[in-house]
Amino acid sequence: MACLLGRKLLSVAFIGAGMGAITGDTSIDTDYLVLYLIIGTLVWRFVGLFDNVSEMIQWERWEGTIEYTFMAPVHRFVQMVGQTLFAIIYMLVFTAVLGVVMALFFALDLSVANLFGAMVVLLAGSLSFVSLGIVASVLPLLYTERGVQMTHIVQALLLLVSGVYYPVEVLPAWLQPVAQISPATYVLEGMRAALLEGADLPALTVYIVPLLAMGVVMLPLGVWLFRRGEQYAKRAGKLKRNG
Repeated sequence: MACLLGRKLLSVAFIGAGMGAITGDTSIDTDYLVLYLIIGTLVWRFVGLFDNVSEMIQWERWEGTIEYTFMAPVHRFVQMVGQTLFAIIYMLVFTAVLGVVMALFFALDLSVANLFGAMVVLLAGSLSFVSLGIVASVLPLLYTERGVQMTHIVQALLLLVSGVYYPVEVLPAWLQPVAQISPATYVLEGMRAALLEGADLPALTVYIVPLLAMGVVMLPLGVWLFRRGEQYAKRAGKLKRNG
């Protein structure tokens, strides 16, 4: 997985580095463009929290232990959030290390970057990403064979409307309002403001506050929706082992 991500990062970053040669315009700030694209790829990887939550459900389905897990005397909120804490910590550390390595590889100037502010934005966004991941995990709960692949589609659509490699202004007019309710939009714009412009924490509150608000609303909502999906799966007999 790390090798695949590394190749993807390098491929996307080299597109930015070669933009001057592609267009013939040597005035393009390729360092800025490379870092802009690297941030998009790192956030794409961080949204992989979707995968962690979904795979947790899928593995329990395949191992035939999910019924026992649901029988445990633990509130579903505690269980789902607790199982994602390690994923959040791992993703934060992995993203930070990979970002520094890529910056060194391309000799990018991070002298004005607010690295701490970027991590705060990413951490604030993790609440919403976990919430969406919990909602998406209903798919492998109901569809053993195709559920995880379906969450990949949800993840890709989320990033599509959030400006993962481009500003949301280039999206069709009818899609731009959708970007305003996507937490990935605020994470991407907040991290780019911190790393590309050196925005300080007070300036980043325009991204952090909406992310925290989304997380507070979406986390209990996500657990509630998962609970509804669990109850349906139990009534429909969809928790039996498959494969």
